[in-house]
Amino acid sequence: MSISQTVETASDSSGSEFRRGVASCAPVLLGTIPYALVLGAQATQKGLSTVELSMMTGLNFAGGSEFAAIQLWTSPPHILLIVAITFLVNSRHLLMGAALAPFLRDLPRRKVFPALFFLCDESWALGLADAKQRAAAGIGPAFSPRYYMGAALAMYLTWFSFTTLGALLGPMLGHVETYGFDMAFPAVFLVLMRGMWKGVKAARPWLVSLIVAALVYLFIPGAWYVAAGAVSGLLAAWLMAGDA
Repeated sequence: MSISQTVETASDSSGSEFRRGVASCAPVLLGTIPYALVLGAQATQKGLSTVELSMMTGLNFAGGSEFAAIQLWTSPPHILLIVAITFLVNSRHLLMGAALAPFLRDLPRRKVFPALFFLCDESWALGLADAKQRAAAGIGPAFSPRYYMGAALAMYLTWFSFTTLGALLGPMLGHVETYGFDMAFPAVFLVLMRGMWKGVKAARPWLVSLIVAALVYLFIPGAWYVAAGAVSGLLAAWLMAGDA
């Protein structure tokens, strides 16, 4: 069932809106579980305890930056480098928050701050798409906080639970990449990108980021490709904003 069909059939009760958010997020959750297990297993291989990993995934809640941090983890860790890479990878949240701002400006802060804490790529994409569908259908208010929190909390609990499970099972599973679980990460993002596709012109910053990151990965040792991809994508989005 499409988002617009679900909006039309859902009642206005808070419980049904929350359940609608959970149901919309369910297909994404199935793709999230494998790479959550991969992150947990990789963390234990780097020497992190289950408690340390759970604190990281519970307080940071940003899978891309967590994978980057684990890849860069050494003993002792290079804290400044990890912080810088985490900031660059998560800097996309600035643009994501700006896209949601028109829908959040009328909400009280007690609702806005939790919504921003649980913001991730999946909940953002679902929440924004749902808000645009509701606005096009003449349903007000366009943004449904309970729908969004249903999707966001489902994503948060799944990510936290299965990264922890991956840490617990990591020593038994060994290198989980051999099972192909790591392919779930790009697969989920490809699905999200497909749902947001607006044509080649709007996708140019993504293409710039991809090409720059790939070239840096091939020719410059270390994790500089993460920073290069993030910065080039943001710069391209800013320079091309008027043309999109």
